[in-house]
Amino acid sequence: MPGRLKNKRVFITGASRGIGFGIAQAFAAEGADLLLNARNAARLKEAAEELRDTTGVKVDVAAGDVGDAIAVEQMVAAAFDGNTVDVLVNNAGIYKPRPFVDYDMEDFRNVFEVNVFAVIHLTQQVLRKMLANKSGNIVNVASTAGKWGSRNQSAYNMSKHALVGMTRCLALEMAPHEIRVNALCPWIVDTDLANDFVGGHAAILGLPETTVAANLQSAIPLHSRWIKPAEVASLAVFLASDESSYVTGQAWTIDGGYTMI
Repeated sequence: MPGRLKNKRVFITGASRGIGFGIAQAFAAEGADLLLNARNAARLKEAAEELRDTTGVKVDVAAGDVGDAIAVEQMVAAAFDGNTVDVLVNNAGIYKPRPFVDYDMEDFRNVFEVNVFAVIHLTQQVLRKMLANKSGNIVNVASTAGKWGSRNQSAYNMSKHALVGMTRCLALEMAPHEIRVNALCPWIVDTDLANDFVGGHAAILGLPETTVAANLQSAIPLHSRWIKPAEVASLAVFLASDESSYVTGQAWTIDGGYTMI
């Protein structure tokens, strides 16, 4: 059903590569106009040009660090200047693997600054505009790490648990205002972050990266491979579209059946 997001304007953070760019591609294919954010201005410009050339949709860019409160406020003011934002996709995030006792407080602060506090601030700014318009939709890119415990990545897991909790709380608060809030919780997606994940855990465990990757993939019942960004993006399209008009407060697991084992 092409055109499921036609006439919708979507703001996506962390959109120059990986899951964020995959979501941008899927949304553009469904007719959405896009406002893309990432820290790397050059890479963001390339991503926007590719989307314009391949889909013909309108693509604006807002380079900047979502952890910078002033930059976020300026971004949101520009986003709503004569426009609306129908969908916010909170995708930007960072990952730092460590044994728990090896983290210092600065590590926790860095992870939470991007994965939690930046999301809170941006979402507050956007929601104030959405509340005035009495409509909107928020899709948070969390992780299966927000649903269970994991060894050697407690800072990341704690931040994603917080994002899932925020999703549920906001869904309750926003329901009377016709604003839906949901989360995507993928297992390992085939992006640069997957390489960071495997490399970080291989270093901690003292094993070759190929061994760690093979062990993890062999435990996935469906296909025994990493998730493709397009597979996450397909669910994001559903949650952003009117097809999911009665869905809110959910944290959707995408893991090839990994959690069943």
